[in-house]
Amino acid sequence: MNFLNCKCSETWNDCAKLILRVVLGIVLFMHGYQKIFQIGVSNVADGLFGQMLSWPMPSLWAYLVSYGELISGALLIVGLLTHWAGKAGVIIAAVALFSVHIKNGFFLQTGGYEYILLILASSIAVMVQGAGKYSVDQMLKDK
Repeated sequence: MNFLNCKCSETWNDCAKLILRVVLGIVLFMHGYQKIFQIGVSNVADGLFGQMLSWPMPSLWAYLVSYGELISGALLIVGLLTHWAGKAGVIIAAVALFSVHIKNGFFLQTGGYEYILLILASSIAVMVQGAGKYSVDQMLKDK
């Protein structure tokens, strides 16, 4: 069966890495941007980490998550320190999955975990597979 022997993975591997990395980077960056510049980190601290989760030091967590999303997202977009930016995405997504979303069921409409699960899986894939050849990481390796 010829259709089982597709060469897409060989031909498009680096393009797929680029697309996944950049889209994940945009999602993380925009979530951080929203928390910092639209909602406000102090509101994230009070609402999410203070009232909803009752975590100690809610301001610290709000700053770590907000700037972690913003910075790791920007790094992923350009493909710089990709492994570490992906790892930050894994940590942020895993914490959000287990502390906020999992109790709400699967579907996004009920605050469930379907969306954060995709972010977690994407972060794991980027962390493990690396940036690919269309990245600053690769440019620095080539020098």
